[in-house]
Amino acid sequence: MMLCVVTGGAGFIGSHLVDALVARGDRVVVIDSLVNGEHRNIAGHIDAGRVTLVKADLLLDGWQDALTGVERVYHLAADPDVRQGSLTPDSQIHNNILATYRVLEAMRTHGVPAVVFTSTSTVYGDATIIPTPESYNPLEPVSVYGACKLACEALISAYCHGFGMKGWVYRFANIIGERSNHGVITDFIKKLQDRPGELEILGDGRQTKSYLEVKACIRAMLFAVENSDDVLNIFNIGSEDWVDVTTIADIIVREMGLSHVQYRFTGGERGWVGDVPRMQLAVEKLKALGWQPDVGSLESVEVAVRAMLGKAVS
Repeated sequence: MMLCVVTGGAGFIGSHLVDALVARGDRVVVIDSLVNGEHRNIAGHIDAGRVTLVKADLLLDGWQDALTGVERVYHLAADPDVRQGSLTPDSQIHNNILATYRVLEAMRTHGVPAVVFTSTSTVYGDATIIPTPESYNPLEPVSVYGACKLACEALISAYCHGFGMKGWVYRFANIIGERSNHGVITDFIKKLQDRPGELEILGDGRQTKSYLEVKACIRAMLFAVENSDDVLNIFNIGSEDWVDVTTIADIIVREMGLSHVQYRFTGGERGWVGDVPRMQLAVEKLKALGWQPDVGSLESVEVAVRAMLGKAVS
């Protein structure tokens, strides 16, 4: 059992991480502004006395003492809106780069020895090697979101090497599932609920990417942090296959029981400025430690869609 902090622990991925940490007996402090996160995601753990919630904005003060005696910080708090970042980058800069710096400074001040950070496949930009390994270079993000996450990785590297910390950086594929409130599945479901006979699909529908169900992602995160021990440990986390956007639309239409839905494509290779049309991550580095992906992209999408529609998931 250890005392952990999870920033963004009331959010989509963060709340699933909190579930897993509580299940294995850790004591958890969640720091979350509840702007993107939802209290209900962790309410049961709070009521049971297993989780303490510190409602705070990382860009302000007052939360830092929550790191006293903490053994590991899982830093998941971020502005996750990739598309919006291309229009108004200010939030991305502040809530990703500056917030990460403030977390690292609080860790340094309070002597916290370990940080786990959720990064993104978008740090690779338009990779020419697919599946893309962690050693791929040059890293040339094509979105403000990807650039911010890469800057955060650099800060974490500097703090780990300069202040005696250890770090784990996870470059995620598209993580999907229950409690998600953004991304292609959420977008399609909302559009079809509003207009069941028509679905606007950004781009040409051929964007093909790797997807991983959130609980499988959490298992990979915890496996890696317990089975690697370098000063800085960087791992891709994703499935070993991919699926295109039109197939995702087909699955959602089927699970919603709709028929005769007309797809309307906006056109172009990219769905929006900063979109990466093709993405699949190499996961051999994590597999070399003994981890095996237990779900693929198609199954991940099916499980996620059913969960997000409130259907029973086997």
